[in-house]
Amino acid sequence: MNGTKILVVDDEADITELITLYMEREGFAVYTTDNGEDAVRLAAELEPDMILLDISLKNLDGFDVCKQIRTTSNVPILFISCKSDDTDIIHGLTLGGDDYMTKPFSPSQLVARVKAHLRRQSVTGKSPVDRSLGEMLVYDGLQIDLPARTVHVNGKEVSLSAKEFELLVRLAKSPNRAFSLDDLYTIVWGHDSMGDTRTLMVHVSNLRKKIEPDPANPIYIITVRGVGYKFNAKEGNTHVYR
Repeated sequence: MNGTKILVVDDEADITELITLYMEREGFAVYTTDNGEDAVRLAAELEPDMILLDISLKNLDGFDVCKQIRTTSNVPILFISCKSDDTDIIHGLTLGGDDYMTKPFSPSQLVARVKAHLRRQSVTGKSPVDRSLGEMLVYDGLQIDLPARTVHVNGKEVSLSAKEFELLVRLAKSPNRAFSLDDLYTIVWGHDSMGDTRTLMVHVSNLRKKIEPDPANPIYIITVRGVGYKFNAKEGNTHVYR
């Protein structure tokens, strides 16, 4: 992964130095800043392969930085913050963050997460999707075009993040199969959840809001009590076009 560019955005110098040390050991080129405005500028100028983003920043907070970057780029964004409330995690992931780690964190676990995101990103330049089922998945009212990476609900296109799209495809390609939270997290994010599956649950919630007629009573992504989630598909309503 030599030449891979990592942008670290954090206003705590000791945290920045620690992350830089571990990332450079892996051969990554590390760029740093401690304020939000510079983060947005550097993201555009450097086109980094991944961004490690704190929330509490000067000028612009991490949420605003993420929101601005997402208008032009799908670069993987991993939030690293001392804020561990579910509301902060939900807000960050809803704005387009791909993952979330709370401080204090294990540097080795951070490296593992970064590598996992980069591996998956490097397959196609976007989050990879298994295309073994053909080019299009069609269910009642739902159409998933894999090569175009588009989703239509009742004929209307909905905008999904890279992770939301991959999560939907992973579920939809195995209809009626129940996935555990840990297994689904590992499949989509490429690394173990380490017991924290809130990132997955937030993405499921966001996905439901975008594709379900009534997110409170989902018809596509169903919760399997004590297990995780499954994609609900009635017999005969699934079509695969190659």
